[in-house]
Amino acid sequence: MTVYFDNAATTRVCEAATETMVRVLREQYGNPSSTHAFGREAAKLLEKARENVAKAAGAKPEEIFFTSGGTEADNWAILGGARQMQHRGKHVISFAAEHDAVLRPLEELRTLGCDVTLLKPDAAGRISLSELEAALREDTVLVSVMMVNNETGAVNPIPEIARLLKEKHAQALLHTDAVQGFCKIPFSADTLGVDLMTLSSHKIHGPKGCGALFVKSGTKLKPFLLGGGQEKGYRSGTEAMPAIVGFGEAARIGGENVRETEKKLRKLRTFTAEKVRERIPAVLFIGEGDAPHILSLSLPGYRSEVLLNFLDAKGICVSKSSACKRGGRSRVLEAMNLPSDVIDGAIRVSFSDENTEEEALYCADALCEAAASLRTARR
Repeated sequence: MTVYFDNAATTRVCEAATETMVRVLREQYGNPSSTHAFGREAAKLLEKARENVAKAAGAKPEEIFFTSGGTEADNWAILGGARQMQHRGKHVISFAAEHDAVLRPLEELRTLGCDVTLLKPDAAGRISLSELEAALREDTVLVSVMMVNNETGAVNPIPEIARLLKEKHAQALLHTDAVQGFCKIPFSADTLGVDLMTLSSHKIHGPKGCGALFVKSGTKLKPFLLGGGQEKGYRSGTEAMPAIVGFGEAARIGGENVRETEKKLRKLRTFTAEKVRERIPAVLFIGEGDAPHILSLSLPGYRSEVLLNFLDAKGICVSKSSACKRGGRSRVLEAMNLPSDVIDGAIRVSFSDENTEEEALYCADALCEAAASLRTARR
C-alpha cells in the first residue's frame, strides 16, 4: 500500500488541471501578448485563470499577479514592499516561524540597512498580538506574518493584525504568506485586511512553477522583473500559460469546495490523531491543530529520520519538517522552545482531500510498528 501524507510539501495535480494544461500545450499555445487570433485566445485563457484564482482568494482579478511560485511572490512582497516604503522608514516586523522564502529576503534587507524584528511564536506556534503591538515603531514600514505555519499548522490571527495596524495608525504594509491556507481554510482577501498576499499552485492540486501575489487595489509596489511589461509591468516575462491555466483550474475547484474540503480534512486529521494515540500513548502532538490538513507529532527519544525511513519502507510518505529544509533541524520547533528530544522525534503528517481513513489506519499501525521495532533495536 502506498500512502502519500506529505501534501503540505506538494500535491498531486488534479485531472481537470492536467487536461487544461495539455490542451494549452498542444492546441492553445499562443503567446498572450501576440495580437493574432492565437494570441487573443491565449489572452482570454490568461484572464480566465486570473479570475479563477481571484475568486478563490476573495479578491478582484486586477489584484492578482502571476509569479513562478510562492517563493518569488514572497521575495517580491518583502523586497519590493520594503523598497517601495523606504522613504518612510526601514523597520520591518516578521515572525521567527516563517518559511525561508520570507526569512531569506529579510536577511537581505538587513544587509541593505533595514532593522528587522523577528517575533517568537507562543507555545501553540502562533504570533503574539501584544508582542507585535509592542514592536511597532513609527518607522515600521512592513509587517509580514504567515497565515498557516507549514510545519505545525498553527493559524495566525491575520485579520486581528490588520485591525491592530489600523488602530495604531501604522503606515506599514501588511503581507501574509497564505500558501498553506489557500483552499484549505475559508478566507477572503477583501476582509483579511492585508495589502499583499502570497499564493501557490502546487499546494492545491495545481502544477509546480506557478503562484501569485495579491496586491490590494491602491497599494503601490516596485516591479520585481523588468522587461516586456507583462502583468501590467509588475512582472515581465512571457507568461507560463500551461502552469497558469492549471493553477486557475485547481483554484476554481478548490475555491468552490473549500468549506467541504476543510470539514473533510479536519475529520481525517482528528481520526488519524486518535488512532495514533490509541496505539502510542506516549505520542506528543505539537500545537493545537488549527489547520485542518497538518498534524505535527513527536515520539520523544526517537529520531525522526529513522522513523521516516521506516515509514518510507512501508510506502508511507511523511516529512520531518518543511520540504525545503532538506533534513535540517526544524527552526520552527526550536523557535517554540520545545525540548530537544521532542524536536528530534518530530514528524509532519499532512493530508489532502484525496486521502482516506484506510490510509490513516495503515499509517497509525506502521508508526506503532516503527516505535516498537526501533525501541527493541535500541536496547
